[in-house]
Amino acid sequence: MTKDNYKRGLILEGGAMRGLFTAGILDVFMENGITFDGIAGISAGAIFGCNLKSHQIGRALRYNTKFSRDPRYCSLRSLIFTGDYYGVKFCYEDIPFKLDLFDTDTFGKDPAEFWVGATDADTGKPVYHLCRDGKRKDMKWIRASGSLPLVSRAVNIGGHRLLDGGMSDSVPFEFMEKRGYNRNVIILTRPDGYTKEPVSGGMKLLLKLGMRKYPKAAETMFARSEMYNRQMQEIKKREAEGSVLVIRPYEDLNISRTERDPAELERVCRIGRQVGADRLAEVKDFLGEQR
Repeated sequence: MTKDNYKRGLILEGGAMRGLFTAGILDVFMENGITFDGIAGISAGAIFGCNLKSHQIGRALRYNTKFSRDPRYCSLRSLIFTGDYYGVKFCYEDIPFKLDLFDTDTFGKDPAEFWVGATDADTGKPVYHLCRDGKRKDMKWIRASGSLPLVSRAVNIGGHRLLDGGMSDSVPFEFMEKRGYNRNVIILTRPDGYTKEPVSGGMKLLLKLGMRKYPKAAETMFARSEMYNRQMQEIKKREAEGSVLVIRPYEDLNISRTERDPAELERVCRIGRQVGADRLAEVKDFLGEQR
């Protein structure tokens, strides 16, 4: 297969604030002119990955470090009074459209497809949306993709109630393959060899209670470790065959999913930048780009 036959995809795992590792890598890609024909993001992979299509180097780290300790951004108060730990209006309206502008014009003009994955709360199945302009409807889908159960309300879009995409499709490489992407870079936020443990009995009870309106989605959560570990096995096979290039942290990032310390957020982003720089030549070769 020649580079002219490549349909180059980028697949971005979630992981809440581990996603700043991904953001660091994407900044390196942008600084070095690395492009893709299509991108698929899940949860934090979508929330931070959209900045690649809008060509906004450093934006993900900038607004996170600036607002991470703002109670409007995330707080127990927000969870108690709104049902969302991450404030919906502040995170998905005020920041992108007033305080740290998301470049919707550039996003819309960039030719790469940008797919966001969420979970249908009523069926427990993954659903996907092609973001076209980065405006409010797309931002609502991005919000849905990162709406973690128990700490977020389901997001209503087009008659569907949606929750976090990682519940049903943590790494959507098979979705991209079905769409014809045959040269895929996958960015994971866990180190090589990581396996997800099954949901504990106590957490299963909590999920049953907290997701009693969405029993199918709860079942999906109970089976998530099996799905995730199967995906990791499939990705390892493709990696060994050379059909995908996988970028992972060298070791556990040791950051809380809801980390609010700007220094910690910067640390994880720096790790991503270093790994991105380390793998840059390999990525260019894999994608068939001139160095």
